[in-house]
Amino acid sequence: MKMKSLEEIDLNLIWHPCSQMKDYETLPPIVVDHGQGVWLCDIYGKKYLDVVSSWWCNLLGHCNPEINAAIKNQLDEVEHVIFANFTHKPIIELAEQLIKIVPNRIKKFHFNDNGSAAIECALKMCFQYFLQIGKPKKKYFMCLTDGYHGETIGALSVGALDLYTELYRPLMIKTFPIESPDCYRCPFQKNRENCQCECITCAEKIFEEHADETAAIILEPLLQGSAGMKIYPPLYLKKIRELCDKYDVLMIADEIATGFGRTGKMFACDHAEISPDVMCISKGLTGGYMPMSATCVSQKIYDAFYDDYSSGKAFMHSHTYAGNPLGAAAALAVQKILREKNIIQTAQENSIWLTEELNSTLGNHKNVGEIRHLNLIHAIELVEDKKNKKPFDSKKRFGYQIYKNALKKGLILRPLGDVLYFNPPLIINRDELKFAIDVTTSSINEILD
Repeated sequence: MKMKSLEEIDLNLIWHPCSQMKDYETLPPIVVDHGQGVWLCDIYGKKYLDVVSSWWCNLLGHCNPEINAAIKNQLDEVEHVIFANFTHKPIIELAEQLIKIVPNRIKKFHFNDNGSAAIECALKMCFQYFLQIGKPKKKYFMCLTDGYHGETIGALSVGALDLYTELYRPLMIKTFPIESPDCYRCPFQKNRENCQCECITCAEKIFEEHADETAAIILEPLLQGSAGMKIYPPLYLKKIRELCDKYDVLMIADEIATGFGRTGKMFACDHAEISPDVMCISKGLTGGYMPMSATCVSQKIYDAFYDDYSSGKAFMHSHTYAGNPLGAAAALAVQKILREKNIIQTAQENSIWLTEELNSTLGNHKNVGEIRHLNLIHAIELVEDKKNKKPFDSKKRFGYQIYKNALKKGLILRPLGDVLYFNPPLIINRDELKFAIDVTTSSINEILD
């Protein structure tokens, strides 16, 4: 009897995330054998450049020796411990490191085990905060259209990206959507380099109408990732902060995808020189090694929960793997590398070079509508008509076709519709980026021509 391949066994047993499994009939899962730096290698010896950081989380490369060693050392000490009434040295040291780099309003860290859990935690905290300070009417949330914050019900509710949310609307909590900035197709005919964020009027209107029943606004600072790497100016963040202060609305910054140097600063909020009341972090926190997240909050919020047990004000929210020692060890190693090596500055320098190369290579392509960037994050939006910014018919799936073509050449692109993007580990070098540009360019030409 013929033995089944690993791909066949996988398809027989596993339901992969964010996939139409029927697609796997023509593009079976790629079985990864090992990784090193920005490269992954499959069981047949073929190498792939991981220019999407394995869903944006791999910050410092695969199999980083320093992070590997930190996890191995911790494994011989303690692998996990209940985090209620118990603690451990790595998580204490991690909190000490994080407090040095987070925005100034942040004073406390509530650890969870994934990004969606951090968002759920933030929503519950903000709701309960206003309940406990005597403002029970403030129980809903504002969010930006095209936002994405995870795929649990609460996180989906404040998302407003139809691809993920439309089907589940009957299950969702009430929100007040705000039209998000769209700098490529700006309704005010401005551009992100020199506008005054006239689009803030959309937010001002919602604040005027609903602030008295709103607990918090949640947003992805500067970068709406799943919406197609939509990038907006820091000034918009600053104006949202001002509205929150004016109307007594808490600000939740979802820095899960943007934290730890991804945008050229430690956090995206740093570009606007503002501090949120709540900040959610994950992904790069452990370098993409271990599931870990944190909901970071102000002293004001924390104090509203601090009372005798009998008052019923405790935050009764927990996850089995919250504060896991292995995750904390990985996160400490990441912080050490970022402190001691010139990772973020080198990435900034490479990002300038990458912008010039992409514009030179693809800027004049008839189907490249815009090449936008934020540090090493670069997005190439493909359009049918460049002049009118008309998108392609989504049913043609050109982005997916280009992705398949690039895989054959050894590059992982993983498009967002017809938006191709680079979001590589910060350690990527220019030779590797040049390979990514060349493969992307040839794949675009072969599919669209």
